[in-house]
Amino acid sequence: MDTTPHHIVAIEGVHCEIPEFDLPGPHTRAVHRLTAQSDLPERVKDATIIITTTTRLTAETLSPANTPKLRLIVIMATGTDCVDLAAATARGVTVCNCPGSNVASVSEHAIGLYFAARRKFVELHNATVAVPSDLSLNTEWKTKGSLMGRVRAPDGKAPLLCGDETTCIVGYGSLGKRIESMAKGLGMNVIIAERKGVSPRPGRVGFEEALKKSTVVILCLPRSAETINMISTDEFQTMSPHGLLINVARGGIVDEQALLDALKSGAIAGAATDVYTKEPAGRGDSPLISPEAAGLNLTLTPHLAWYSETTLQNLSGAVKITVEKWCRGEILNQVL
Repeated sequence: MDTTPHHIVAIEGVHCEIPEFDLPGPHTRAVHRLTAQSDLPERVKDATIIITTTTRLTAETLSPANTPKLRLIVIMATGTDCVDLAAATARGVTVCNCPGSNVASVSEHAIGLYFAARRKFVELHNATVAVPSDLSLNTEWKTKGSLMGRVRAPDGKAPLLCGDETTCIVGYGSLGKRIESMAKGLGMNVIIAERKGVSPRPGRVGFEEALKKSTVVILCLPRSAETINMISTDEFQTMSPHGLLINVARGGIVDEQALLDALKSGAIAGAATDVYTKEPAGRGDSPLISPEAAGLNLTLTPHLAWYSETTLQNLSGAVKITVEKWCRGEILNQVL
């Protein structure tokens, strides 16, 4: 049992309530709503435990010179790409995460994004409420009698139903499995893609073949050195022109410029994403948030697929028990 004093520093308290801790020894607790990289060294220099969500902890930050007392990092999320794991390993710093905390919320959001893309909800909403600049004219719906042309597929046909879709799931962890169950419940045919460049195991379809066969591709895999820009120009050319790309994984897995080009050229029918290479994302940060993207079948949400009351409770509880157990000699959800 660890009864030494601890200084717990939460560098990103904006997302979720940081719990109080019941530890066997004395401790202090500092909670910062957000932490810029320029402020990070001063805030973590005396930390024995750091809690982060997406704020990066680089090798420089994790060096003994900058965080001499650091012993534990808890990532208040499932993804671990915000921490330089090699640097933490070299120092013997334990890294833990909170897997499965947001599976229900993210899977529901993914299905919502599918419907938004296939049924073009954003475009139809905008067309329905748009007021013509010439006030003597009526709305497009009133003038044309129907807006069905806006929701037609690239070949001019009406949209596919769930029972017509073949959904490819890329990333078959707990999130991928729940999305699979929900998609099958909607009547979709579901295939599971093998890792890119790997021969398919039983029950899985080769990566390129899965892209060819599917009309919906849902990404729910971790970001790593191997998955950066995993979906780019070649992959979009492989997909069906009826295909949709749904990303609830991590920014950087999809080449954003290639996605924009694929939508503009009609290589795929639409896309929806909750994540971006640079976050928070604004104009100039992503080609998906630019004038070029206007009018495309592209639905964007601001990395809030995880957000639900259940997720908040799960994350807060997971961080609390992880820190408390670690101080009593038990390690939960260790990444390293």
